[in-house]
Amino acid sequence: MSEQYPALVVIGPLLCALLVSVAGWLRPRLCLPLALLGLGIAAASSTGLLVQVLAHGPVTYRLGGWDPPWGIVYYVDNLNAVVAALVSWVALVNLAASYRAVMTDYPQKIGPFYTLYVLAVTGMLGMVVTGDAFNLYVLLEITSLTGYALIGLGGGRAPLASLNYLFLGTIGASFYLLGVGYLYIVTGSLNMADLAKLLTPLYGSLALLAAFAITLVGLWMKMAFFPLHAWLPNAYGFAPSPAASLLAPLMTKVMVYVMIRVMLSVFTVEFILSEVVLSQFVVWLAVAAMVAGALLALGQRDLKRMLAYIVVAEVGYMVGGAWLGNKLAMTGAILHIINDAVMTFCVFLAAGCIFQKTRGTAFEDLQGLFKKMPWTMTALAAGALAMIGVPPFCGFFSKWYLIRGGLEAGHWGFVAALLFSSLVNVVLFFRIFEIAFFEPMAEGHGHGGHGGHGEHGGAVALAEAPLSMLLPLLAAALGLIVLGLATGPLVEKIILPIIPTGLG
Repeated sequence: MSEQYPALVVIGPLLCALLVSVAGWLRPRLCLPLALLGLGIAAASSTGLLVQVLAHGPVTYRLGGWDPPWGIVYYVDNLNAVVAALVSWVALVNLAASYRAVMTDYPQKIGPFYTLYVLAVTGMLGMVVTGDAFNLYVLLEITSLTGYALIGLGGGRAPLASLNYLFLGTIGASFYLLGVGYLYIVTGSLNMADLAKLLTPLYGSLALLAAFAITLVGLWMKMAFFPLHAWLPNAYGFAPSPAASLLAPLMTKVMVYVMIRVMLSVFTVEFILSEVVLSQFVVWLAVAAMVAGALLALGQRDLKRMLAYIVVAEVGYMVGGAWLGNKLAMTGAILHIINDAVMTFCVFLAAGCIFQKTRGTAFEDLQGLFKKMPWTMTALAAGALAMIGVPPFCGFFSKWYLIRGGLEAGHWGFVAALLFSSLVNVVLFFRIFEIAFFEPMAEGHGHGGHGGHGEHGGAVALAEAPLSMLLPLLAAALGLIVLGLATGPLVEKIILPIIPTGLG
């Protein structure tokens, strides 16, 4: 069975998505168990695959027995094994945590929601394990289309935000496909390992540089890299909470992974380092992303939109680290993919818990929540400390590697922007905590319409989120510390072995 892990990671949830769709018409109560089964298969398979890769090295799986470059190949090494495990487990935990919210908000759309959810995860997992550049495009479109639909299920301005995301996302996917088309024209191959060999004699070619730039622009649009980020704040800010806590932690991180995979496994380090002007340009864009994301977050009066702009800044951390051109920075970028996925999951899940009880995430909805929802706010505080970069939370360690990489590269602008963004995070989150701790609830605040002390000084009744949401949230908050303490083994055994020796 273990030799089938790469296929099971994708095929398991894909088949279960079909069953969920059928169950949505015939027996809706089976939708959640089938969705859990599909993501459970993916989580178990990706975990087994990670153990297998760490024990025996990279795994190559030929779909249908066809040899590359004609057949589609799944190639799994340390990097994508850990990202696949991360995606599948975050998606599984979020699925379990979102049950109450889905039942409350979408009682007539249970089948479509769970079908789209599982298909979105299937697409992300496929993008992570595939070794074929065109197959990656197909899986990217599966993820994107289901993401648009998940966001569009929300009320208010969510459909408009989804439409905007669709327009910009389609442009991004078209850029990526055009770049891959150029590569196919000059090499006649779509297999990533094959491309890396065939492109070596073409270094210095304008056609190759154009293909690389076009591909990058497409990936940057998909990951909301500044200034191509316009779709993200509204998409994640207005998305239904179950969709936001899936897409915000995973979509941008998977796209950063794809960028790093393309850099390391298709165009190779030798090509990247030869384009010094392009590298400097990208790092300065990353600096702008960190500063702009932080400043734009300061202007928000809604928790989810504030968090969405923080995601824009976090993307700048990872892209800048990947392009600084040394091993420390690349280590920090890869480590931050893992850490930021869990940090973002924690804070968006906390926002979902708050919305479940207060029916809003505007700042005025947060008044008195430390007394009303102490466990939820404690978990949000843990996520905040991780995003700020306070040890022993995981965010500190990836930022430490990024800062060291920036210093080694002599790029003081990157270091200053990262520190500035982290300090702005202090202001952002402590503003939230000030409102939630010191400002009293207005009379009738919250879902129940009473229990707040407001101006009358009465006691505040506890009104925590349901245990089905609260326990996964607390597990995610605890995971921020566990990840931080596990940084040493994570870097030594998983990240460093896959970083090419060409990086200084």
